[in-house]
Amino acid sequence: MRLSAELKAFEGRIGHTFGRPELLVRALTHSSVSSPTRQDNQRLEFLGDRVLGLVMAEALLARDKSASEGKLAPQFNTLVRKEACADVARQIDLGAVLRLGRSEMMSGGRRKQALLGDAMEALIAAVYLDAGFETARDMVLRLWGNRVDTVKADARDAKTSLQEWAQARGQQPPTYSEKHRSGPDHAPVFTVSVTLQSGEQAEATASSKRQAEQAAAQELLSQITANGK
Repeated sequence: MRLSAELKAFEGRIGHTFGRPELLVRALTHSSVSSPTRQDNQRLEFLGDRVLGLVMAEALLARDKSASEGKLAPQFNTLVRKEACADVARQIDLGAVLRLGRSEMMSGGRRKQALLGDAMEALIAAVYLDAGFETARDMVLRLWGNRVDTVKADARDAKTSLQEWAQARGQQPPTYSEKHRSGPDHAPVFTVSVTLQSGEQAEATASSKRQAEQAAAQELLSQITANGK
């Protein structure tokens, strides 16, 4: 199988030339264009998530040989979550070579965080199957760059931090509620509120419910800090 000039250029961006180029094509094929004769990247995504997890677990253990599991876990989650994968995908312009069906293409699929994150994981699996774990690890560490070294010592997400703040003061965990949803199905916008047992409240809007919850929690944490609580 011969790759197009566009995909050969993409190989240059990721620093790996495929011995089995069909793996690269499969990693870049979204389910919206799959068929009985054309496999999509979902199974590769499943495998790539595990390869990425092992790479990051090893890297974090090597970086800090005395860190506890409680410290490593949130750092690990920060490095392997879909947002991080999508950020790396944008860095290598993966969206430009994604194979999408017409509906996904029309709805801006090349920029969607979920699609980019999934395809990044599939790409990791494709490199792993093509050339083995060491090559996949080298690519991941190269593309993630200084993210491993600069991940916060306390990388807990905002929801976790807010819950710990509340529990430390004898309160029930914060409650989250969806206040509003707008936009088309392929590009929804969520407004979420978070409320503490003591009455403090904040709202935030984002393109996914999870992101809106995190943003609302961060906003409430900022308010609490500003008020010296």
